[in-house]
Amino acid sequence: MTTKKADAWFRDLLDIDGFSAADPSLNGLQVDNDGGEVEKIAFAVDAGLETFKRAAEAGAGLLFVHHGLFWGSPLRIQGGHRQRIQFLLDHNIALYAVHLPLDQHPQAGNNAVLAERLGIKEPLPFGLYHGHKIGYKGILAQPLSVEEAVKRLSFMNRPPLGVYPFGPGESRTAAVVSGGASEEALEALEEGLDLYVTGEISHSVYHAALEGHLNMIAGGHYSTEVWGVRRVMERCMAELHIETEFIDVPTGL
Repeated sequence: MTTKKADAWFRDLLDIDGFSAADPSLNGLQVDNDGGEVEKIAFAVDAGLETFKRAAEAGAGLLFVHHGLFWGSPLRIQGGHRQRIQFLLDHNIALYAVHLPLDQHPQAGNNAVLAERLGIKEPLPFGLYHGHKIGYKGILAQPLSVEEAVKRLSFMNRPPLGVYPFGPGESRTAAVVSGGASEEALEALEEGLDLYVTGEISHSVYHAALEGHLNMIAGGHYSTEVWGVRRVMERCMAELHIETEFIDVPTGL
């Protein structure tokens, strides 16, 4: 496996080019290796020095992340940014980042897996962001209390950032948008849904949800965005027959 072959496989799976105008992330190969073979691919949520160190310890030649190092504007190669890039170069680790295409993907994306875990039947696109609906909504296979929904969504049994049981005791419909998608709670209200799940909830939507009787779960930005990375890892291992490892570096946020 080379980084060129890995890039082709990831692009075949994920609609990277389709989000080029909407996503500030520089999706795709952000830092290349020296052209040598990759024997192991590590997967993580964030491109941080702690993640890089653990990828090196695991013997990974390529690291796939959801949040990369480049976000639409040039950065000076200095300070912490320089240190991160220098570490990758010194250890010959390639960095591959996929942001919104990984949120949106209908089978391997963060929101598809969240919808699957909640039991949303025949999920429909939800949550318009820069011309793309990156989340999913639908009818639940069975009504869920907020407490049961939390159990289904919690990663490594970590508690959510916030639970707001403002709606019915058992939700029959739900929408999910991973990460920092607080304002989409208003869209859930407009559509008359019972439950809205995201990573972070802002103060500005609290009273609208309370008055509109919408249950909300802020599962945590990190904890709602491990799912797509892990699903792509499973696909990668099964289809490419290469060793993989998930690197869990929770932020608690």
